Amino acid sequence: MVLKKVRNIIKWVVVLFFSTTILAVVAYRFIPVYLTPLMIIRCFQQVADGESITLHHHWVSMDKISPHMPVAVMASEDARFLKHHGFDFDAIEHAARNNAHGGKVHGASTISQQTAKNVFLWPGRSWTRKGFEVYFTFLIELMWSKQRIMEVYLNSIEMGPGIYGVDAVAEYHFDKKAQDLFRGECALIAATLPNPRKFSSLHPSAYMKKRLRQIEHQMKFIPSFPREGEDYDPGTAVGGYRGK
Repeated sequence: MVLKKVRNIIKWVVVLFFSTTILAVVAYRFIPVYLTPLMIIRCFQQVADGESITLHHHWVSMDKISPHMPVAVMASEDARFLKHHGFDFDAIEHAARNNAHGGKVHGASTISQQTAKNVFLWPGRSWTRKGFEVYFTFLIELMWSKQRIMEVYLNSIEMGPGIYGVDAVAEYHFDKKAQDLFRGECALIAATLPNPRKFSSLHPSAYMKKRLRQIEHQMKFIPSFPREGEDYDPGTAVGGYRGK
């Protein structure tokens, strides 16, 4: 009798988990993401450190973001974003091989994985969180377009202490709107993304300027990001040669 009740409870917990998570992913396919778990966690950390709460975040659609910005983050974070289905197995294999030989520890998280983590999960490196990340990455790749994944990514990712999304960092670090960012400014923002709380696009160090040059060079080999409804075409103009 007790075992049967436990089984029923487990069954309903599983049903509730899958139904609510799938519903959330479907909802975020259409509505803006104004608040993420990371934003909330950072606010609590600020209070715990005796600081005032700082949260700058503006949601903007992709047509109000510089076309250089998605190219810059692909050059910096995930060059194969338009080709893979959420997981870059070549990058995972390369990172594992490098880490096994005692080299500098490399990650292999794609933009899709980072988006899943930013929107639905908490920061951390546990296997449990990684498992949830794989699950949500699969869902958003299944239900969202690449354009929507990029749009949510560029609006939700941490880009400085208390700053989330490209429009907020454009205002507070460059005194302009996201759509007005120059190519070099987009590359500089992308250069901070491995650790935006350590690296600053407002006061770039010599290392950051070196990363900027590397990303600008890599952008020459990244295709222009397709608009919603367009298919990926590797023959389109490369990101390094569009606009300012």
